[in-house]
Parts: sequence; C-alpha cells; structure tokens
Amino acid sequence: MMLAESIPSRPNTMSGQNMVNNIPADFRRHPRLVAIMTQLVYLVVLVSFCGCSTLDCLKGVPSVAVKRLPRSFFGRPRSEMVEISLSRLRQVPPKVYQLGPNDTLGIYIENVLGQPDQAPPVNFPEDGSKPPSIGFPIPIREDGTVALPLVEPIEVAGLTLAQATDEIRAAYTINKKILPEGKDRIIVTLQRPRMERIMVVREEGGPTNGAQNMLSGANFGGLTKRGTGKTVDLPAYENDLLHALNETGGLPGLDAENEVLIVRGGFQDARQRELLMAQMAACRNPCECPAQIPDDPNVTRIPIRYYPEQPPSFNTEDIILKTGDIVFVQSRDREQFYTGGAVGGGAHLIPRDYDIDILQAVAIAGGSFGAGGSGLARAGMLNGGAGSMSTPIPPSRAIVIRKTCNGQTVAIRVDLRKAISDTSQRILIQPEDLILVQFTCPEEIANFLLRSFQINALLGSGTRL
Repeated sequence: MMLAESIPSRPNTMSGQNMVNNIPADFRRHPRLVAIMTQLVYLVVLVSFCGCSTLDCLKGVPSVAVKRLPRSFFGRPRSEMVEISLSRLRQVPPKVYQLGPNDTLGIYIENVLGQPDQAPPVNFPEDGSKPPSIGFPIPIREDGTVALPLVEPIEVAGLTLAQATDEIRAAYTINKKILPEGKDRIIVTLQRPRMERIMVVREEGGPTNGAQNMLSGANFGGLTKRGTGKTVDLPAYENDLLHALNETGGLPGLDAENEVLIVRGGFQDARQRELLMAQMAACRNPCECPAQIPDDPNVTRIPIRYYPEQPPSFNTEDIILKTGDIVFVQSRDREQFYTGGAVGGGAHLIPRDYDIDILQAVAIAGGSFGAGGSGLARAGMLNGGAGSMSTPIPPSRAIVIRKTCNGQTVAIRVDLRKAISDTSQRILIQPEDLILVQFTCPEEIANFLLRSFQINALLGSGTRL
C-alpha cells in the first residue's frame, strides 16, 4: 500500500481539457489567448483521433480530373450554331392567284344569276384586308369545278380569275349558246379564298415569379408550361409555318426547344409508331447506349438554329400546312443544370443560344471562386468588423456529375482556381448536369482557423500580450 501511494498518478495526456488546464498561470491572465489555444488543442485532438478512415470524406466525391477526359465527351458549343433564314419557313406565293377547291367565287351572269334591272350584289370582307367582291357566292367543289345554272360543271381549279371568266363565258355563249356572244355580262371575282385549319400547340411559357432576366441565362427557378393551344385558319398561299407561328405569338421563345415539329398523319399512324418504340425499348441492353430511334415519318422537324455544316434538308412542301396538321412547339424545361454543396441546391435553365462554362454556372448559382483579396480581408479581420461572408476562403473544387447515353454517370473534377486562367478546366455545362461545389481539406482547416481566431477582436481590444 505504501509503495502504491508513493507512485505519482500519470495525467491523462489524451484529454484536451487536461492540456488546457496545464497552461501556465501567466497565460491565463489573457483570456483571449487562452481561447485561441483551446481551439488549437481541440483541433489537434480531433485530427489525431479521427484517423485516416474517418477523414476519407474530406477527399470529396470519387471523380476523374477534367484533363483526363476526351474533348469529344464535352459536346459541341452552341455558340457555333447559326439561325435559319425566315424565308425558308414560308412559301412563295404565285404572282397571280390560282383557284382551287373550297375557294368561294363571286359570280354575276346577267339574265342567269342576276337581272338587268338589279345591281349586282357587293360583298365587303369583315377584316378589310381583301378588296370587295361582286356577285353571288359560288363555291368551288372538291373536284375543282363550279356548278352554275343551265350548263355542265365547269373546271376552274388551277386557273386564274381571268381564265375562269373565259371558261364560264365559253360555256354560256359557245357551248350552249344561252347568251349572245359578245353581248354577255359576266363578272367573276374571288369572294373568299380557301382556308386551311391548323392546330398550334405551344408549351413554352416563360419563367416563374422571382426569375431574373431570361436573356442573362440566370436562375429561373424552373419553368411553367403554358400548354396553350390555338386553332388558326390560314388562307391559301399563307398556309405555311411562318404564318402559323406569327398568328400564335411569333417564333419560339428562349424557353422553347430549338426546333418546331409539324405532326401529320392519323391515329393509326401514331399507334404503330408507339408500338415500334416499345419493341425497341424491350430489346435494349441496359449496359449499352440505346439504339438510334428513327424519325417518325409523320413528323417533320424544322430547326430554328443549326450548325453550318449541317444545313436543314427540308423543302417547301414540308413547311406548307394542310387542314388537320399540328404545329408543336416544345418547352425545354429539361435543359437545366442543378447545383448543390457549398453553393446550395437549385435548378437553373441553360441558355438556348449560347454556352455557359463551369465558372459561369457557379456564378449563376450565387457561388464565388477566387478570393477578392486576402483571406483576412474577406473574413473582416483587417477592418474591425465581423465580415460579411461566412467562409473567408471560397471553395475551389467542383464535381460535375454528367449522364452518359446508357444511363450511367461520370463525375468530372474541376479546380475552380485553375479554371480562372486555364481554359481547359472550364468545361461547358450540359443539360441535366449536377454541380457539387466543395471545400478541400486545407480550405476547411483554414476557414476554421480564420473564423476561430478572431484576430480582429484581438487587435481592436487593445490587449497587450
């Protein structure tokens, strides 16, 4: 018992509190310095006891450096695309109107359609865009003929008004001799041109409340699909894509897809197409990229922008619309990138007509990269203030998680500091990219020390160590 009592007890050197208690009394007169030393002691103890396995999380998400990936993996810049000429979206009307089925003519034939003592009827169009017409309304039938009293049906499809007048005069003065030749009074005018009824469906709708300028490519907070539809009647030689878009709001907006779809065909054609796509999906190997789905023969794609070496191959007949056709403008609500980590979560729309790189994407999300001064100044330690930023040193590591064609993902590592001067680090953002902004381990420790030491408080207190 005497031997055991004579052996002094060993202090617990593994306890941070005991290490703080062993601080000499001279230093304890300075409580601020004691607080700093306490923070250092706890940091050393934490790092010592965590071990390598616990600190593996500081290494970040497993990723591949951006320089190790082929450039073809990053896609082609949108800024290289050119706009299509508007003249390709409209048909060129003939110099003289040519008649066709469903046109309505105004016809006056003295003693047949109208009497000499009565003035011919005059029709004034409601919209005022067409000149007035004279005569009784006579429609052109589906077979291209007009039915008039006392004569056989007269073929007028493909003729001008002057030619149709000659054909009607010949039917009454030469073929049937109902009217004396040279003394007839026959007037033929166009009362109402034939119309094509088109359905236009537009999904684009613009940003939600609180969104920023669309032209800036900033955060839109998501898109709302308007889902508006309108049925328009287009007269002959104006029944083309450009006129249909102009009647329903103009060209697709910045929140619409870079193409317009013209859907033709009936129910059975659409059903056969759906069955074909279902069969291709059932035969797909999940480890391979899906097979290229052939274009629907009932759908014509009209691009608004294209790469110079890939000019659109459609012709005039493709943009001429007929009754029953559907013009579809899709919303590009899926062309967004997502952010997380140090910049917070959010969804941001990618500009349609130009590109944004990783630095611009971080800036759009409200993040920062590269210190705007020393870490002390950013922390507010040189001006006696508390500092306006929570982290004196901004994060410098970004992980871009990108989807591949087979549904897999690739994590691409980017150094934000190097990206400021190294263009090879500034990868272009693609739709559905997920950007995780992270601090490196040295940045975490440095931010911890700069926030904990509070040098500004020590300098402003006038305490002399």
